[in-house]
Amino acid sequence: MTTYVIGDIQGCYAELTALLTQIQFDPEHDRLWSVGDLINRGSDNLATLRWFYDHRGAVEVVLGNHDLHLLAHYAGVGRKSKSDNFEDILEAEDAKVLLDWLVQQPLMHREGPLLMTHAGIPPCWSSDEAWGFAQEVADVLTSHRRVAFFEAMYGNEPYRWSPHLRGLARLRTITNYFTRMRYCNALGGLDFANKGATPSDTTLNGQPLLPWFKHPHRLKPEEKLFFGHWASLEGKTDSEQFIGLDTGCVWGRCLTVYAVESDQYFSHRCDQP
Repeated sequence: MTTYVIGDIQGCYAELTALLTQIQFDPEHDRLWSVGDLINRGSDNLATLRWFYDHRGAVEVVLGNHDLHLLAHYAGVGRKSKSDNFEDILEAEDAKVLLDWLVQQPLMHREGPLLMTHAGIPPCWSSDEAWGFAQEVADVLTSHRRVAFFEAMYGNEPYRWSPHLRGLARLRTITNYFTRMRYCNALGGLDFANKGATPSDTTLNGQPLLPWFKHPHRLKPEEKLFFGHWASLEGKTDSEQFIGLDTGCVWGRCLTVYAVESDQYFSHRCDQP
């Protein structure tokens, strides 16, 4: 058995199936972890989501910002973007089945020292704290409060974590860390303006602004964190602890999967048949 962790797919179904064929993925024996953003902007969102639903016994999925955006639209409160193209899912006859499954997926998965979230874990949280915060959001997503959460989900404030945060502001901040984080300062203050491999600013409120994984971190040395979301990094973190897997498939670069047991990377270039 091999455990694979795959980067952001975003509806690139042909690339997904090509890469799984390349690694000879066997759902009867292997497992596939997804760092989220299964859908949006690619050419076949519906087929991608259906594949994960059909193989739900062999996969682990954490929600990304695009997945949450789709679920907000399904709840009737999403804010339409020009680049959104997930109508194929919303109009599908099995939309309810697929999205009722998707909304049950967590913001964080962990097995022993192996951790997975969409965007990362901020330097101000331990893995145990992150696990608890992820559960707070999961509880709301599977409750009658779901629509209220989606209505309040969009926004950049509060930009920094505080244990004193309550209500929807607390849930929005937790969600932003798990699904939108790239740069932050050492106190966990989030910068939402910079998306490239290097920031245009070097400080945030007087504190050095760095990729979240470059700050002194509260994760244990033996813990390994898989994440996606940050295509411009092309998976490069210069770290054996923080494994970036978004290599820009939807932008025409490649889709990448990491084999945990053998510590190997496999990629499929998106300009290949």
